[in-house]
Amino acid sequence: MTELYSRLPGPLKSVAASLHGYRLQRLRYGPETEGQVAQALERDSWDAARWERFRGEKLAALLHHAATTVPFYRDHWAERRRRGDRASWESLENWPILSKQSVRDHPHAFLSEKARRAGLVKNETSGTTGTPLPLWQSREMLVSWYALFEARIRRWHGVTLRDRWAHLGGKRVTAIERRKPPFWVWNAGMNQLYMSTFHTTPAAAQSYLDALRRYRIRYLFGYASSISALAGVVRQQGLEAPEMRVAFSNAEPVDGFQRELISSVFRCPLRDTYGQAEIVTGASECAHGSMHLWPEVGVTEWIRDDSEEPVAPGEAGRMLCTGLMNLDMPLIRYELGDRSTRADEDSACPCGRPLPTMRSVEGRSFDLVLTPDGVPVGSLGTIFHAGLPMREAQIIQETLSSFRIKVVPAPGFGETHSQDLIRGLRLRIGNVDVVVETVPSIERTDAGKFRKQVSLLRDRLHLPGTESGVATEGPTE
Repeated sequence: MTELYSRLPGPLKSVAASLHGYRLQRLRYGPETEGQVAQALERDSWDAARWERFRGEKLAALLHHAATTVPFYRDHWAERRRRGDRASWESLENWPILSKQSVRDHPHAFLSEKARRAGLVKNETSGTTGTPLPLWQSREMLVSWYALFEARIRRWHGVTLRDRWAHLGGKRVTAIERRKPPFWVWNAGMNQLYMSTFHTTPAAAQSYLDALRRYRIRYLFGYASSISALAGVVRQQGLEAPEMRVAFSNAEPVDGFQRELISSVFRCPLRDTYGQAEIVTGASECAHGSMHLWPEVGVTEWIRDDSEEPVAPGEAGRMLCTGLMNLDMPLIRYELGDRSTRADEDSACPCGRPLPTMRSVEGRSFDLVLTPDGVPVGSLGTIFHAGLPMREAQIIQETLSSFRIKVVPAPGFGETHSQDLIRGLRLRIGNVDVVVETVPSIERTDAGKFRKQVSLLRDRLHLPGTESGVATEGPTE
């Protein structure tokens, strides 16, 4: 499908994008959406005691459901009973920490026997390891999730899903070799101008601004690195950008220089968002800069890096998330691979919403890389798709025109898969030299993590690093 799309002329690319957009719109929104948005906005005023009752009831039902109808958890508790362990499954702290690898190894074992499998939507995320993670979610759950997205991202900042918006995300919407506009496609199904993140050069800056005006774009959404790259070339050229109502960042934590640059060039605030394809937690930034958690989505625990002990408020720790929305594939005490700082529960936000907050979201780190033209590019994780038999992978930029992809192969990995990776990288970066190297393991940091994307040019060219694993890209495209 991707290769067929790449051969289409520009107008037909927009037709294809619009057809896909109409399908996503029907999947994510329905006649119940506005009612759910209103309910979410009403819940914004709930106090801590009311949220505690709400989540307590949801969590109790979820734990019983998972222990009795989900094969992975039912087998776990049966084995503990055989060993004489009488710990109650009604207490969350008695459940084991769940790794992403466990879900990858046995994805179907996490499906509830009560799930209507024929009606589930299969999703997947490449994750920060580059290894696909299959997920199943009901349409009802997705509609509820997107109602929260509408309420706490768009409505908080004065825009709606009916407004026209521009997205600078990870999709390759036009050939990397293209040198003349358009560098975008119009997705009529979602009122979305999807702009290429791979063509934001000084020579193209004016054409991007013209497109924003021509399509009457009201707000921006995308990677902070991509929006700031566009803002940077606009400032460099001394051009005037159309004023936006707001810009939303996803997939990467925002650096201070990016926030200032975007806000200055587009004369609007930049607001951060947090989520993931698994939909086990969510958060969004209010007008006062607080990152408010969405309590309906899940229960978040913070534990120390070197143990399973909880951290104190104000300390950073690993995030364990128990999703409350997906009863068809429940994930309990699921370790995202992200860290954040647990906020003081007694702190009040000037916005007046008693919703809990968190600070300093950190994902597994990756570097920005450059195209041969010098355009910075964020995550390239979309080249790692479900058809690749591999355990982990890492992309390394060695020079402006040469890359190395390290792969920890699974059984069956061969030359055709190597060529698949090379082709995928070139489609996104351009005609660069790519070597695929199979390795027994990928070097970890002192914290036991590895970088999915590394630039050997970073120090020499003073490139900023960024973080992955904090994306809501799936839910926004």
